[in-house]
Order: sequence, then structure tokens, then C-alpha cells
Amino acid sequence: MNAAPADQLRLLDLQALDSRLDRLAHRRRTLPEHEEIDRLGTRLATLRDLVVAAQTEDSDAAREQTKAEQDVDQVRTRAERDQQRLDSGHISNPKELENLQHEITSLAKRQGDLEEVVLEIMERREEIQGRLAGLVEERDAAQAERDAAESRRDASVGEIDAESAGDTKQRGVVAAALPADLLKLYEKIREQQHGVGAAALFQRRCEGCRLELGITDLNAIRAAAPDAIVRCDNCRRILVRTAESGL
Repeated sequence: MNAAPADQLRLLDLQALDSRLDRLAHRRRTLPEHEEIDRLGTRLATLRDLVVAAQTEDSDAAREQTKAEQDVDQVRTRAERDQQRLDSGHISNPKELENLQHEITSLAKRQGDLEEVVLEIMERREEIQGRLAGLVEERDAAQAERDAAESRRDASVGEIDAESAGDTKQRGVVAAALPADLLKLYEKIREQQHGVGAAALFQRRCEGCRLELGITDLNAIRAAAPDAIVRCDNCRRILVRTAESGL
């Protein structure tokens, strides 16, 4: 394949733009904020689950407390009713009076036991609510950290995308000026050779694989016509001759 020396030099301009675009894409993919956001996202999901679990635990304890308080109220109401009957003086049967007094005593003990249960539940809820408040604080802090990391990431991505857009536009101009067959060969090699399809021959060294060419290869390049497309024997990239090739 042949191409005008000027077109071959344009390949170096195209390669420079493609390498820059590749670097920008790599930088975009490997922004430190990505890892930070993932880490905080995992932490945030865990904290959200813990908050929900603590809220459920508190809700269950609240229902348990309500039930225990209702039991206390029922016992207290019954005890008050029995005491009113006792105080009314309407009961004259000694046995009935004895049974009533015994029931009032039993109800008083029952009420005391139930009030102890209510107190224990209230203390347990206080511990749960304290833990819940701490978890909510941690969750909100993690959310704020993640929001900040996302803002930094978005700002960096915006800057990178703006640079990429400018380089992509410039690349389109340079690529459009190249012969179709030369561009096709360049793209094919670039895909095979990790993003580098063309490299300068600088001081007898291929700038693609960084290896110095042997005397036989250099003599072959010296003998090639200026418009001939030459390839590096080591990496098979297009070698572009310049005034600094050392030929």
C-alpha cells in the first residue's frame, strides 16, 4: 500500500488524538470516586438494613409495651372496683369479704408484676431507640459522603467528557483527510495492537514497541519509496518516517 508522506504524517496526528482519547476514557473509568461510591453504597445499604431492623424492633417493643400497659389498666380497674365494693359496706358475709380481700391482695401483686414488665420493656425500648438514633446518624453521614463523592465524580466526568468531545471532533477532521484504505489499515492494526496503529520511526527506533530496528530493516526502509507504507518487523505497526528517523 502507498500513501503520500503528508498523509502518513497525519497518521501520527490521528494516533496522538486516539491515544489521548484512550487515556481520557481510562481516566474516566478509573476515577477514584467510582471505588469510593461503591464502598459507600455497600456501607449505606448495610446501614439502611440495620435502621429498618431497629425500627421494626422498636415497633414490636412498642406494641408489647402497649399490651402490657393495657394489662396493668385492666388489673387496676378490677382492683379499684373490688375496693369500692369492699368500702361500700354492702357485703356482710365473712367468707365473701375474705375472698374479696384476698382478690384485692392478689390483684395488687399482679399489678406490681405487670408494672415491672412495663418498666423492663420501656428500658429495652430506650436502648433500642438509642441504637436506632446512632444508626440513623451513621446512615445520614454515609449518604452525605456518597452524595459528595457523586458530585466530585460528576464534575470530573463532565470535564473529561468535554475534553473528549473536543478531541473527538478534531479526530473526525483528521480522519476525514486520510485515504480510506490507509485509515482502514490503521484502524485494523490499532485494534490488534492495544490502541496503537501507527508510530514514528525515531532515531532508528520504533516508538510503538520501543525496539531499535536492525540494520537489515533500516536498509529496507531507506530503500523504500517515500510513499510506501512500511511496517515495524517487531510489532507490525505502521512506521512513519520523519526528519528525526535517523535514516
